[in-house]
Amino acid sequence: MAFHFFAYLSRMRFISRWGLMRNTLPENDMEHAMQCAMIAHALALIGNRRHQRNYNAEHVMALALYHDASEVITGDLPTPVKHNNPAIKAEYRKIEAVAARRLLTMLPEDLTPDYEPLITPDTKSPEWRLVKAADRLCAYIKCLEELKAGNREFREAQTGIEASIHAIDLPEVQDFMQEFVPGFSMTLDQISR
Repeated sequence: MAFHFFAYLSRMRFISRWGLMRNTLPENDMEHAMQCAMIAHALALIGNRRHQRNYNAEHVMALALYHDASEVITGDLPTPVKHNNPAIKAEYRKIEAVAARRLLTMLPEDLTPDYEPLITPDTKSPEWRLVKAADRLCAYIKCLEELKAGNREFREAQTGIEASIHAIDLPEVQDFMQEFVPGFSMTLDQISR
């Protein structure tokens, strides 16, 4: 019997992000998932080393890698649509849950328990909080990269996202912002010195 879980997920590269914004640098869900996984992993390591956390960094990385997997079925609903209307937000969460369940049916039965916590995560866990923080950091980085390319379309988004990141009460997030994010505004020559 053939299973289509990974064939479906490979189509994440066709799901464009930032659909209502003019993009200088197009971004897809697959690229975003990798960047989010790298950043979430770093946040977990920073938390463990510097802030006496006990994160499973590899689990956090896997959660981040799959955090938007349901969008391969639902598409990426733009943030202003998704978050500015409570009724739409609630209904979209239901649609995401149906899509996640559908993805899980595309796995062999013996692997489903391994993927279920990644596709339908515990959204109240400290690990998920890191993934959501990494997701915000990715959005902020996207704004910086667009602004660096001369695209002023992202200026207001940058201001709002930056404020939301500073409001996250996790010192590992603030460490990442201070130590790693400035490089995203620099040129290749500047970061190569």
